[in-house]
Amino acid sequence: MSPSARRALAGSALAIALVLGYALPANSASAEYRSTNDAATILYDAPSSKSKRLFILSAGYPLEVMVTVEGWTKVRDSGGTSGWVEARALTTKRTVVVRPSVAEVRASPEASAPVAYKVARGVVLEWVETMPGGWTRVRHAESGQGFLPSAELWGS
Repeated sequence: MSPSARRALAGSALAIALVLGYALPANSASAEYRSTNDAATILYDAPSSKSKRLFILSAGYPLEVMVTVEGWTKVRDSGGTSGWVEARALTTKRTVVVRPSVAEVRASPEASAPVAYKVARGVVLEWVETMPGGWTRVRHAESGQGFLPSAELWGS
């Protein structure tokens, strides 16, 4: 095979990998996150409503965007499971998931700040902003705003 044919074949393989979402994961600092918009968003194993259904996700669940192709978005959840959702089922409103078994949400972005409230692992919070110094401002529907170390959250 000629060198130019090999380059063309390698370029085609890379393009296919990118479309299918098999490229290397993006750096988490530059990752794009969305959340589910519908009360029941179906996660499929391929970009088609005729493909196998993997899970049903509730509204507000955060997902990392891997690739978008023709009305479908390949996503990854906090557990590392990847699949496809209809692009229209996602919103730009960001949410995050608590990682530790219990996290103390602080009144200000300091470890010594008073605890505003506590949340358990798996609780979904609204992402407000990522702060300097490794903190994220979050909002809980009932408990209000507060700050958590970014390392204790998935999706920030």
